[in-house]
Amino acid sequence: MDEHEVLTTLKILIIGESGVGKSSLLLRFTDDTFDPEQAATIGVDFKVKTLQVDGNKAKLAIWDTAGQERFRTLTPSYYRGAQGVILVYDVTSKASFNKLEQWLNELETFSTKHDLIKMLVGNKIDNERREVSKEEGLKFARKHHMLFIEASAKTKEGVQCAFEELVEKIIQTPGLWETDTQGRRITGQDSNGGQGAACGGYCSVI
Repeated sequence: MDEHEVLTTLKILIIGESGVGKSSLLLRFTDDTFDPEQAATIGVDFKVKTLQVDGNKAKLAIWDTAGQERFRTLTPSYYRGAQGVILVYDVTSKASFNKLEQWLNELETFSTKHDLIKMLVGNKIDNERREVSKEEGLKFARKHHMLFIEASAKTKEGVQCAFEELVEKIIQTPGLWETDTQGRRITGQDSNGGQGAACGGYCSVI
């Protein structure tokens, strides 16, 4: 395989309550920017970014949706065909954490790929006014077979790692994407020269 060839295109969703920082995480990952006055998303935002994980290049089509109820009419088409989802809560908001079950229920209802990979992200760890402990987040992630990481879109901490870990897990689950890429080879898991260790392996709880 040509090292510059894109192995596959993946559809990634970002879901969670309004105000938890979904758009901020996306913009930090795709553009490396942060706007403390980030306006609420209306409808759906969409970004494309190419990411190299373990020597495999994947093109990510990342969908960021509004968390408010009044925009929920777009739900079924939004979830269709997604291989990965990032479920976000705000560590300073117990209410946003308590709504995670509802988001998972919606995901179960509308997603068309039932082996899709889920990553739970506790955002805003730069804020000391914490209402949800890391242990609570980890426990929830384990219960629902999700990857888990805490992050801060403001300071960058954990953001790149969240997307990289999610994509790595998807690529390791060929049934999620290989039907679109018959005949292509996945390069060896060791080909990144160990750079994945930057994440410290602390998200892998599936």
